[in-house]
Parts: sequence; structure tokens; C-alpha cells
Amino acid sequence: MQLDTTRAIISGGASGLGLAVAECIVAAGGQAALLDVNETTGRAAETALGGRAKFIATDVTSEDAVNAAVASAAQEMGGLDVAVNCAGVGWPKRLVGKEGPMPGEFFRKVIEINLVGTLLVCKAAAVEMQKNVPNGEGERGVIIMTASVAAFDGQIGQVAYAASKGGVVGMTLPMARDLSSSGIRVVTVAPGLFLTPMMAALPVEAQDSLGKQVPFPPRLGHPPEYASLVRQIIENPMLNGETIRLDGAIRMAPR
Repeated sequence: MQLDTTRAIISGGASGLGLAVAECIVAAGGQAALLDVNETTGRAAETALGGRAKFIATDVTSEDAVNAAVASAAQEMGGLDVAVNCAGVGWPKRLVGKEGPMPGEFFRKVIEINLVGTLLVCKAAAVEMQKNVPNGEGERGVIIMTASVAAFDGQIGQVAYAASKGGVVGMTLPMARDLSSSGIRVVTVAPGLFLTPMMAALPVEAQDSLGKQVPFPPRLGHPPEYASLVRQIIENPMLNGETIRLDGAIRMAPR
């Protein structure tokens, strides 16, 4: 698949990694629908990206909302080829900490947003992609999910987050196998330390300190570098059923 003809939905597309993907697709001539819960940043991103981008307010934990948003995006763009999942939260909480044990509702909420929300977007996207006429490779679409290095080296306070991202990694191969007969590929990216809005909220000294933990390059990752990998996944038909770490060789310490 080529970026200039791509019709993509991007959950969490109003900021951070998702916005970088939208910018990459639109700059190449493709179309992008930004599915995000934040209406203010979503409208601003839509305006900044121009006519080939559309914001659709979407809560990824609501199956009805996701189904409606994906169907609307596909109708607006004349179809759907690519789905990129960037919506998520990284709230920390120890299993048992100074404030007591982790509430079950906290764990459920993180799983609901990061894991169930990803599944709902993928499922709705696959329904639309199955309507496509296959290209010369027999391909109808590409689904890209975002995990985290926390899926493999979760730190103290990341029980819920690591579980949610580990679930995304665990879905990758069986989802690719499920959708192979439809010509739909599935690939997951597991970023390390990236300069997302959450990270940008930290003091510069803290950002620099975290960046120096990365073996090479010794800095935080930039969202366009994530978008560059997404582009390669879209364009390379042999990438399928795999989780790719994008982390500068970091392996996270316990804290």
C-alpha cells in the first residue's frame, strides 16, 4: 500500500504519536480521520492538517461510538485502508502502595481504554476493510496497534499499564491470523521513551535524565520517528503478525 492513496483512521490522533502519523499521511497525499476524546485538540488538529483530515469525537471504550465513528470515517473518505491505534493512558499505581491496594476499578479502566478500546477499533476497521477490492498483493488493509516496552519490562507502578500493553502484544499474531484470509495485515509497535504530551509535561531536566537512559540515541524518541515506522509498515507487505520495539535499545529498570 502507498501513503498517497491511504485512507486512515487514527485513534488518539489529535496529539502525540497519533498526530505525527496523521501529519505523515496527509503530507504524502493521503486522508486521515482523527478519532479522539479531546474535542479541543481534535478540532485544532483538523484545522492545522487541512482538508484531507477530519476529526471525529470518539470514546474508544464505547463499542457503539467506535462503530459509528469508523463507519462515518469510511463513508467520508470513500473507504478505509489503514487503522492506527494510538489512544491510551499511562496512569501509574502500585498494586499495594501508601494509599492502600489498587482499586479493581482502576485496573479495569486502564484495560478498558488501552486494550478493549484497541480491540474495538481494530474490529470495526476490519469490517470496513473487508469491503475493499484487494490490490495486486491481495491486500485489503493494514491494522497497526501501539503497545509499549512496558509490555516486556514493566516498571514499579505499571501493573495495570503493562497488563494492558501485554494484551495488545498478545493479540497481534492471532489477530493477523484471523484476518489473513481477508488480506488484512496486523502489526504492533512497542515504543520506548517518546516525547509525547505526557512526557513534555515533565521538567526539561527530567526529560533529559530519562533520555540519557536510552543506549543510542541517548535521548527521547520523537513522534515523527514513530510515524516513519508506521509508514514502513503500511508500505511493506511482508510486515505482519509482529511486534516491533522502537526504543533505542533501552531495557527499563525496575524504577
